[in-house]
Amino acid sequence: MMKFTKQNFFFLVGGMMIYVVDIVVDFWVASRYFCQGQYSWSILILCFRSLSSTITQIFSYEWFKNDWEGTDTGKLKLVFLVHLFHCGIFIRYWFALKYGCQAAFKQTSSRGASEADPSNFIQKQAIDAVTDINMLRVFKTFLETTPQLFLQIYILMEHGKTHVYQYAAIMMSFCGISLSMVDYQISLRKSLPDKDEFRVLSKFTYLFYKLLTITSWILSISLITLFSVRISVIVLIFLWICGFTWTLKQHTTFCKSKKMEYLYRTVVGIILIFSFFNIKGRRTKVLISIYYATHTVVSLGILFVYMFWKPSIIKEICFTIVSILTISSLVLGIIFLVVYYSHFHPTTYCTPQAYSDEIDGVAGQKVRVKTGRFQNFLMQ
Repeated sequence: MMKFTKQNFFFLVGGMMIYVVDIVVDFWVASRYFCQGQYSWSILILCFRSLSSTITQIFSYEWFKNDWEGTDTGKLKLVFLVHLFHCGIFIRYWFALKYGCQAAFKQTSSRGASEADPSNFIQKQAIDAVTDINMLRVFKTFLETTPQLFLQIYILMEHGKTHVYQYAAIMMSFCGISLSMVDYQISLRKSLPDKDEFRVLSKFTYLFYKLLTITSWILSISLITLFSVRISVIVLIFLWICGFTWTLKQHTTFCKSKKMEYLYRTVVGIILIFSFFNIKGRRTKVLISIYYATHTVVSLGILFVYMFWKPSIIKEICFTIVSILTISSLVLGIIFLVVYYSHFHPTTYCTPQAYSDEIDGVAGQKVRVKTGRFQNFLMQ
């Protein structure tokens, strides 16, 4: 098990600050749209936030119930009330900061010692607490941050007028997606005893792979929406059905109850609209190739549709810029994808046993045997 370092602690503090700033920016942007009479945009932003917060609170409370099974019910009731008011993530940050401070500044971990050793136990507690937060942030990223980024880009393309708060929302979205993806991968490596550390070059390669492919796809969806909102809605629903169906066929076992498992599969279906994740830890070369080949065909297809059905819009500088960004980010994203899976993905250097426990980004975790959450979550 890797150590929880001082650098990890400072990143944790920074992540919590960004989380709070993101909440403030969301309400600021929503209020600005409301004041300008753009009620639909304001409501959509608040709906994305409400959906994301509700889902994360449900999963967070369910995990507390699983972890504290057999403990004082009074404590669980208090935790339930906190989650009811959508503040459950701050309890998790409090535990993460508590254990993280002890692990980074007061404890000395010994690699040769067992998990029962007090220093290693604190290390494990810190890593597990941060891992839970990062799993919840993955939900938030694809239920709120990514849809909001799509909405802001669409508004800019549709109306052309720009304001400071729109740039602030876009900047926070990109920042949120980037931090969520990288932190999640760091948690993966730290939680798996057989994995090498997520080094700087690996981080940047993975970051650019995810960020560029997601950006390209969001721009493509924005172009489809600009062409026809109805077609865009149909495409998104169809993609969700495909993702949800695939998740069902994988027979995921992330949650203990059937209701929570179906909720998890529903959320994964939404996540798969925007980015590829391995669900069951199997080799996915064919699936990931089909996934991004489909993205490429759709992205090129919508550009050709504009060329033949709306040739006048091609002359606009905005359309030219968006088209170039869509294609270039897709090409660069796929290049980074190939480099990452060829040289930096855990399966390229870990043992077969280590791979057998892993999913595409979130792998089988031996450290967390009691709850087994991480080993059944999304992989890279």
